[in-house]
Formats: sequence, structure tokens, C-alpha cells
Amino acid sequence: MDEHDIAGPQSGFPEKLSKPARRALQGAGYLTLEQLAEAGEAELLKLHGMGPKALDQLRQAMTAKGLHFADKMQR
Repeated sequence: MDEHDIAGPQSGFPEKLSKPARRALQGAGYLTLEQLAEAGEAELLKLHGMGPKALDQLRQAMTAKGLHFADKMQR
């Protein structure tokens, strides 16, 4: 698999999601927004390449599809 495997519309990931964030998600086995709904925000932030901006982009994409992270972090 390469980064293009999770770049397409089938993943649901935002087009502007950075390549490091995409690689981090792929490396951890997350290939779709639905899979991310089983993960917690804190868990994803521990991945090398994932930061607050990427997490916010994913959160917005998930909200648009009626999904949310398993554990909502306190802001």
C-alpha cells in the first residue's frame, strides 16, 4: 500500500489532509472515516505525523458524515 490507497474519495479523508497524517493513519491501520470512529482522539494524536490541525480536519469530515470519535477529548 502507498499513500494513494487512502487518498481517494472512498476513504472519506479530507483532500487537504497532510501526507504525514495520511501515512500515520495508514500505518496504524486506519483507512476510512468509519474506522476512525472506533478510535479515540488521544490515541490518534499519539501517532507520529498527526497533529491538532489534522485531527480537526478529520473531526469536521466525520461530523459531516454523522460520525464521531469514540472518546471525545475535553477541550
